[in-house]
Amino acid sequence: MDFNIAEKRVKELTEILNTCIEKYYMGNESDVSDYDYDMMMRELSSLEEEFPELLKNDSPTHRVGGRSDNTFEEVVHTVRMESLQDAFSEDELRAFDARVKKVFPTAKYVVEPKIDGLSCSLEYRDGVLVRASTRGDGNVGEDVTANVKTIRTVPLKLKTDIPFIEVRGEVYMSHASFQELVAQQELNEEKTFKNPRNAASGSLRQKNPKITASRKLDIFVFNIQQKEGGKELSTHYESLKYLEELGFKTIPGYALCDSMDEAIEKIKAIGDNRGSLSFDIDGAVIKTDDFSMREELGSTAKFPKWAVAFKYPPEEKSTKLLDIEIQVGRTGVLTPTAIFEPIILAGTTVSRATLNNADFIREKGIAIGDTIIVRKAGDIIPEVLSVAEHKGENDVYEYPEKCPACGSAVVREDGESAIRCVNPDCPAQLLRKLIHFCSRDAMDIEGLGSAVLEQLVNENLISKASDIYRLNPMDLVSLERMGEKSTFNLLDAIEKSKENDLYKLIFALGIHHIGLKAAKLLANHFGTMDNLLNATKEDVTSIDGIGEVMADTLIKTLSLPETRTLVDDFKAMALNMKNLTESVDKRFEGMTFVLTGTLSKYGRREAQEIIEKFGGKASGSVSKKTSVVLAGEDAGSKLRKATELGVKIINEEEFEEMIK
Repeated sequence: MDFNIAEKRVKELTEILNTCIEKYYMGNESDVSDYDYDMMMRELSSLEEEFPELLKNDSPTHRVGGRSDNTFEEVVHTVRMESLQDAFSEDELRAFDARVKKVFPTAKYVVEPKIDGLSCSLEYRDGVLVRASTRGDGNVGEDVTANVKTIRTVPLKLKTDIPFIEVRGEVYMSHASFQELVAQQELNEEKTFKNPRNAASGSLRQKNPKITASRKLDIFVFNIQQKEGGKELSTHYESLKYLEELGFKTIPGYALCDSMDEAIEKIKAIGDNRGSLSFDIDGAVIKTDDFSMREELGSTAKFPKWAVAFKYPPEEKSTKLLDIEIQVGRTGVLTPTAIFEPIILAGTTVSRATLNNADFIREKGIAIGDTIIVRKAGDIIPEVLSVAEHKGENDVYEYPEKCPACGSAVVREDGESAIRCVNPDCPAQLLRKLIHFCSRDAMDIEGLGSAVLEQLVNENLISKASDIYRLNPMDLVSLERMGEKSTFNLLDAIEKSKENDLYKLIFALGIHHIGLKAAKLLANHFGTMDNLLNATKEDVTSIDGIGEVMADTLIKTLSLPETRTLVDDFKAMALNMKNLTESVDKRFEGMTFVLTGTLSKYGRREAQEIIEKFGGKASGSVSKKTSVVLAGEDAGSKLRKATELGVKIINEEEFEEMIK
């Protein structure tokens, strides 16, 4: 395509997509279908890839995440990002008011909900986002620009140009996004986040911006840290209105109050309403409105004297335990859930809560019929705290000796708290196993996500992993949201997965204790699936990095008739059974590489695969054992540590010479 035509089209697509994003995420409106939106985004991404000079800071493609090159370099805050002193009672709020009124008798206050998230600074030059950083310790934070750009409500370009402005906001995860993430983690048998705040924090600090983009983070902006030019502002209330004019999503439900009495009423109203909010709050903030008053009041060594945070007490309630329900996960773990008489917590009706495991039940002495104490962790996840009254009608609950889904015996391995069903054909484990099998690090079948797999299972089109390779167009095209094009794309992805390396298939089998790293070690050592199937425990434990527990589980699982039948089925479907990365060239054997900075020619994943292909290892941190540090642009703390330790440092050109 001609450059001028491409430039015109990029500009047109950027304007359309930015308008769509603003309408959808700021105004809950949508003028285009999801499909049309995706097609425009894909077209824009292709044009930017073909003409890199057309990629601008405000491009909507930043919203879906770029390469995995986040380094989290330190950012020194020009204006300290202060924390607030907490108040837990009305008396403490009035004491704060007395301190302010002693200096300024006419002071007014702005009351805002205190969002339970992660504080973040956004810097704009000439109206364009140039940097985003975490709060850190208030003085020094981390650069998370690439990840923040994936948040749809962060304007990449302001509605009004201003020479410079730095604003502060709270990155958070909504209840709906959190529940979606936890459900996916549970299906994948991953450790789940305990609350939306932890989920937001973990998501914002992902090395891969694409993962951050998938987590659907949001932000509320609530403060101007500093600015050059733009509208003159004298009060906080004015500044919030100005932030809205610039295109920011500001803190909701804020109010200007003439007195502390009025402020306290507003705080109570926020507290009464918090159960109906779509996000978590952990209190309310009271700020002196006038900027000149703030300046004169100043700050202590820790907190500003012009603001205070009121914290709501956690809500706990008692209820009767009616039953304990056992669910079976992908790896066969039996997880208990308490079923109790409905209660209202944080504004919502709750009748179920996690009981963690058998040890928790035994330690707390929980029996069906007891009166239990329940609370919502982070105002969202119900959890059982303790037994308030043991009725004596029933004994402490005992775990079943057989799987409730398939009737097979359950086992508890040494050193584990989990009790699991080891039957590989257990129907309760099927969907979770299939999701794992198709996941990126396993067989990487794009388009075969949890929703499609669930439909296939419900329609009895899949009863084991090898059935995936028997699917045909007629099976797929009738499924919800699966048109002709999607069907053939999916079938193509399934066919392509047959060529995957052996380690991906080993990992896809979902063998307990065998993660991705162990799967690579096994594939490299044994070379073929047949060699692995015929291996002894001694063969397996001879591999550096494979312990006895891993070997026991591996040998036990591979010896099961069901596993052998499944592998034979894969062979019949023509799946690759050989290690493709094995190489006689072991030039990096015994060497440990650390990658840092932005690699312009290689993505981190690609560079790591090259290193491993030549027998080397890739590590995430620099130590005395590090052999080489491969440093790209904007390399930071890892490069400094390598220099201090005298570790060899190379650039991409030198790396290319090493791999010739």
